[in-house]
Amino acid sequence: MSQKTMTRLGWVLSGLYILFILGASVYPKLSGMPIADETMVSLGWEHSPVLMIGILELICVLLYAVPATAVLGAVLSMAILGGAMTMQVFADMPLLSNKLFSIYLGLFMWGGLWLRSPRLRGLFPLARSL
Repeated sequence: MSQKTMTRLGWVLSGLYILFILGASVYPKLSGMPIADETMVSLGWEHSPVLMIGILELICVLLYAVPATAVLGAVLSMAILGGAMTMQVFADMPLLSNKLFSIYLGLFMWGGLWLRSPRLRGLFPLARSL
């Protein structure tokens, strides 16, 4: 696969990740949608800082979207995804659909960043033929 193709595919994956996080997580929290509070209550957080979590997620996604700060955004996003996974474990949610969802998102996010960043591919090469 050519460098140009890898970069384009990386931006497509990154864009899908960004749109998903903005639409499914950030927007409901920042707009005060009841589902955001209901979800947190179902996980055992009666008085959760939904707005603060939404702001932190937005900052992380914006950092991830900018090439110069993308790795920092990815690391901080993984911290948030790790916290989400911890809450899923704590609430004894199903393994494949809930507990591991943060890992699925993390793989998607890092995969997009790996494909669009030659420096990251240099740090973590998968194979010589790529």
